[in-house]
Amino acid sequence: MTATVELATFGAGCFWGVEAAFRKLDGVVDTSVGYMGGHFEHPCYLDVLSRITGHAEVCQVQFNPAEISYGALLDTFWRIHDPTSLNRQGGDRGEQYRSVIFYHTAEQGQAARLAKHKLQDSGHYPKPIVTQIEPASAYWLASEEHQQYFG
Repeated sequence: MTATVELATFGAGCFWGVEAAFRKLDGVVDTSVGYMGGHFEHPCYLDVLSRITGHAEVCQVQFNPAEISYGALLDTFWRIHDPTSLNRQGGDRGEQYRSVIFYHTAEQGQAARLAKHKLQDSGHYPKPIVTQIEPASAYWLASEEHQQYFG
């Protein structure tokens, strides 16, 4: 019997570090990096870097929900970046580095909104959480040299 695999897509700054964090998790079957959320078809890295495409750098995660929950993936997402920083993470600046969750099902969207609301109400962050939560759209795979950049 083949295990069910689901998709999750997160933008939390430079996709290299985001992918490295998710690849370490038990239950993650595979990861890739690419672009989502823009208006430009078939963007390459330089297109996105030029800030003309509207895309975010994202990590797409294939996971086995019998081994890791979407909630656990959300916990990792919140932990690996500053969700109060608008269009930047560390030294990386621009809308392509925005904090964003692209949901693939209505259940993921609901879970993401609830998690964001709970985290904001927790008082953990003194500033508002600016993470966008949007339905998944076309995913454009980044070139091979960007895949598994950190091993």
